Amino acid sequence: MAAPHHPAPNAVSDQEAWERALVLHARAEKELAHALRRRHGIGLSEHRALELLAHSDDGELRMQEPADRIGLGQSSVTRPVARLEAAGFAFKDLCPSDGRGVYAVLTEEGRSRCEAARATYAEALSSALDSFAANPAHAPTVQALRAAGG
Repeated sequence: MAAPHHPAPNAVSDQEAWERALVLHARAEKELAHALRRRHGIGLSEHRALELLAHSDDGELRMQEPADRIGLGQSSVTRPVARLEAAGFAFKDLCPSDGRGVYAVLTEEGRSRCEAARATYAEALSSALDSFAANPAHAPTVQALRAAGG
């Protein structure tokens, strides 16, 4: 039987560490969304859907796949895909072998927008993490995130 976990003196509890991670996540998401909206006219969910489509075979995915990967319910993922469709960045197509299956398909304009937004996303994320790392309360969390990336 494993020994119970006893934190070192002055160690942050799991709950405190999680709350710090959530604060960083919320602030970074806000900054990412603002940068993407301002520079490219797309929201964070739309950017993530474009990225998934851009990295998929043939630039298309069943609607359930972006929902699972973005962490949204299928009904919630239809809104960003509908916005992508309205902007001309994607379109919906029925599965030829199963008329009930719906695919989101990336357009060339959507691929171009995704490529342009990719650098903005990376810059905004790095900037947000750099500013959080300057705060002694958040620096260890940022360091752990960056170390986990390899």
